[in-house]
Amino acid sequence: MTTDRDDPALRAAVPSLAARAYFDPLAHERELQRIWRRHWICAGRTEEIARAREFRQFRIADHGVLLLRDEQGGLRAFLDSCRHRGASLCASERGRLARAAIVCPYHAWTYDLQGRLLRTGAQHPPVGFDRDAHGLRPLPVREWNGFVFCCLDPDPPPFDAGFDQPLERLDAWRLGDCLSVHRTILTIACNWKVFWENYNECLHCPGVHPELARLVPAYGRGLLEARDDPDWRGRAAAGDPSAGDGLRPGARSWTTTGEPIGPEFPGLGDADRHAGHVYVTALPSLFVVGHVDYARAVRLRPLGPETTELRVDYLVPRETCAAAGFDPAPAIAFAERVLGEDAAICETNQRGLRAAPEARGTLLPEEYAVRAFHAWLRAEGAVD
Repeated sequence: MTTDRDDPALRAAVPSLAARAYFDPLAHERELQRIWRRHWICAGRTEEIARAREFRQFRIADHGVLLLRDEQGGLRAFLDSCRHRGASLCASERGRLARAAIVCPYHAWTYDLQGRLLRTGAQHPPVGFDRDAHGLRPLPVREWNGFVFCCLDPDPPPFDAGFDQPLERLDAWRLGDCLSVHRTILTIACNWKVFWENYNECLHCPGVHPELARLVPAYGRGLLEARDDPDWRGRAAAGDPSAGDGLRPGARSWTTTGEPIGPEFPGLGDADRHAGHVYVTALPSLFVVGHVDYARAVRLRPLGPETTELRVDYLVPRETCAAAGFDPAPAIAFAERVLGEDAAICETNQRGLRAAPEARGTLLPEEYAVRAFHAWLRAEGAVD
């Protein structure tokens, strides 16, 4: 999230959202309607549906979606509901169609890969039945950097509207040519907003993430960036090693050793190499962190008012994956430890919110990105 750190309003404490916004079923339904059913949602990786006729099913805000690759290589998305009596269109979550047709497993209504109804299987077709009016309901779909996005709204917002940086910011990582070498699926007992709030501040980092705090000096001081310290220039001039952005001296990546797990991406600039991590956020469902040697993609979706699913992919160039002796374990182990710490503290946060349903917390100046997240929710009409 971006914001103006020089805004005088950010020097004061302000109220957070009402606690009930994090567990009330009506509040949750409002968010599904205003956010999850209206915005572009990351549904997975392109490599999962790379070949013609490959498909996978996905759920967004209680709606089933069928994603598939047509014979010409185009990506298609439909509501996963047969126009006959509403059955799910495939009997398995993922796979490859035997032929260029979608056949409902219930009554064999058959559609082509563009969603047009071909046949109903009825022995006595209804008089005046219009097959053209009974095709599958298409959804907007888009590919970006090897990720698949779709939207339940047939008139979606601009694709880049949810991104906090230009769409080309991660081009040097060639993420479309990377493979996922490991995936973690985690269910957290917290509201989805709790997770995003935790992501958007680092006041918790010194106490919750001791190893991460040692790796990233700014995080060890509770800062998202070193320049969030009002005296960062003075500290830098005095040679304070914790005053700069980037990793601790000698470290190059987010791994248990600080060493990369493979060759560095060749197209990175000096600033990105020095930083050791570049974040790109695509609200409400994805953030990607580019390191010098790999990238981490974290997808989330709400499973209920107080339950959130995370899917984490570790993305590595194909040629690195194929190299003899390649071992991603140091990167996975480090990131999994940080993720586990975040999950535990988010659940702690969620438990405490129920104690005073109408109460509001307090945001401090360093939580400017949390404030920006709340402003986005209000602008979307999702919260009061």
